[in-house]
Amino acid sequence: MSKEQSMHSNSITFHQKITLAGSLIAVGIVFGDIGTSPLYTLNAVFHNRVISETIALGSLSCIFWTLFFQTTLKYVIIALQADNHGEGGILSLYALIKRYWGRWLLFPAMAGGAFLMADSIITPPISVASAIEGVQMVIPGFDTVPVIIAIIIGIFVFQQFGTDSIGKIFGPAMVVWFGFIAVIGFISLMGNLSVLKALNPYYGYKMLVEEPRGFWLLGSIFLCTTGAEALYSDMGHCGRNNIRVSWIFIKTALVLCYAGQTAWLMDHIGESIGTVSPFYHIVPRELFWPSLVIATVAAIIASQALISGCFTLISEAICLGLWPRHRVLFPGSIKGQLYIPAINWALMGGCLFMVLYFRESIKMEAAYGLSVTLTMIMSTVLIYCYLRVKRVPLVYVMVVTLLFACIEFSFLIANLQKIAQGGWITLGIGSTLFLIMFIWWKGQRIRAALIEFTDIAAHLPSLRKLRSDRGIPKFAPNIVFLTHSKSLHRLEKNLINSIFSYGTPKRADNYWFLHVNVLEVPYGVSYEISSIAKDCVHFVNFDLGFHEEPRIGLYFRQVVQEMVASREVVISEAGAFQYGQSTAGDFKIIIRDSFLSYDNNMPLLTDFIMKGYYNLKHLSVKEESNFGLDQSNLVVEKYPLVVTLHQGSELKRKSFATHEADI
Repeated sequence: MSKEQSMHSNSITFHQKITLAGSLIAVGIVFGDIGTSPLYTLNAVFHNRVISETIALGSLSCIFWTLFFQTTLKYVIIALQADNHGEGGILSLYALIKRYWGRWLLFPAMAGGAFLMADSIITPPISVASAIEGVQMVIPGFDTVPVIIAIIIGIFVFQQFGTDSIGKIFGPAMVVWFGFIAVIGFISLMGNLSVLKALNPYYGYKMLVEEPRGFWLLGSIFLCTTGAEALYSDMGHCGRNNIRVSWIFIKTALVLCYAGQTAWLMDHIGESIGTVSPFYHIVPRELFWPSLVIATVAAIIASQALISGCFTLISEAICLGLWPRHRVLFPGSIKGQLYIPAINWALMGGCLFMVLYFRESIKMEAAYGLSVTLTMIMSTVLIYCYLRVKRVPLVYVMVVTLLFACIEFSFLIANLQKIAQGGWITLGIGSTLFLIMFIWWKGQRIRAALIEFTDIAAHLPSLRKLRSDRGIPKFAPNIVFLTHSKSLHRLEKNLINSIFSYGTPKRADNYWFLHVNVLEVPYGVSYEISSIAKDCVHFVNFDLGFHEEPRIGLYFRQVVQEMVASREVVISEAGAFQYGQSTAGDFKIIIRDSFLSYDNNMPLLTDFIMKGYYNLKHLSVKEESNFGLDQSNLVVEKYPLVVTLHQGSELKRKSFATHEADI
């Protein structure tokens, strides 16, 4: 069995298992976002609105069927089937099916990922704010902003330490939360069981069609399912079947809580809910402070899960060549737990801006959900392509796709009113993130198209001659080049130019070329060696899963030790150095780095893309840091990149008279 088949088999086993631990993890990290939606969904519907029976029952009906179609059918039943070697999410789905479709599929994938990240900036503030603002029920006028800011800063500062220790309590804590909202919802529901008639979709239809501006309430009702996309993205943490089994409990708790809030609303027809969410109105007074603590803990856990999901999304985008490289760390001992400092602090800055700009959860609700609606539409496009790849009968594919498209475009139209109310912020952030993805992807393609390649076999005589020419000082016993090429028979010409054409030729005993291939599977590290000339030229290809930390310096030393032990290569002990517990010969690692030449005269669009690409490249992590290379034996060489050579005006030499006196 091949390694890829083995990983596929392990992935199937992982997703088929149903365990208590896996279900607890699912409750703790997968459902955090959607689990805190009862804090603010009905509050958004009835803010500045007098409670009416039509809207109360219609809202519950729409919430119930939205959870059924969008969350249960689309994500829990269909999308969870589409795992890429165990991983979920819109970019994993794209990686799974991209080889079957044209390049156009990249654009909905980039848009979906960009708008999901944009909505992630407002999710922690609205979750935490909705929980903390319950204090205003007993302390009217209490300023919640400083408390919200302190909690958000604490959440992001803690990311660098990992969640090994507190991560174990996420599941039990969220079980308490869902159990609590189910119980208080059930108690409130017992006071008015008639609200269960709202499960009939007729009441949702009645609100949308007969109530003035009833259709536009969909923009608020959509908040009940905003965590569905995050649910799919976190599939790799706990397994498909654990999520599905847990969802039965989660959905029951959510429906009971929404039904309980609706029962309270029905008892207050003609009144206003005031400034406090209906959620806190159904909490027994003696349980108010415990409920506030539980809600705050749930909001913090939901924020933590969303931040972790953002790190995973960025990591996948980097590996797919859709995002500039950042330093990726792996805190703690939990495999797959990522921490990206640059993204962490950028997210924190965005969240704090949202808090300071909106200040109240009800104003955040006005801007919340617009971006994730676009993400859901993009994921529907990819799910259509996935179902076609799986050869599902076309009639079923079209019915499912049209169903989701009708629902999501209805939500999108209803959410458009949020643009003026603050949705322009998340929409602008999402568009900017999409532009960054496009510039990075396109810039890489333009640069790659300009690279010249050569077969190193044609240069072997010259390399051997240089190697034995003692009249030229030795640059290093071993020279190592990082290459983007997968074979020595198609090597970047600028690497050969570095050896022969720049100042003194670089003489060495051995020339090494390292290629790092990031796999579309999350884990695994392997390598293969090809020595076109065993006496001097060696090619090492590393295969890394996209969740593996790229310690190429360490891996390469291990490869050299194995080759020396098996007599595949001779490394002179003269000049050898001790590194930790390993001994290796004297190596110089050379990184070739391009810069945009001033000799360019590019078309306007190309100029914009390439300048943007190199600005992003300047801000991204350097190659040596990205691949885990030590600075002590590293050389970085710069070379100019010319996309379109500037022709300029015709250059003329001025003629002048020569006087005899000057001769």
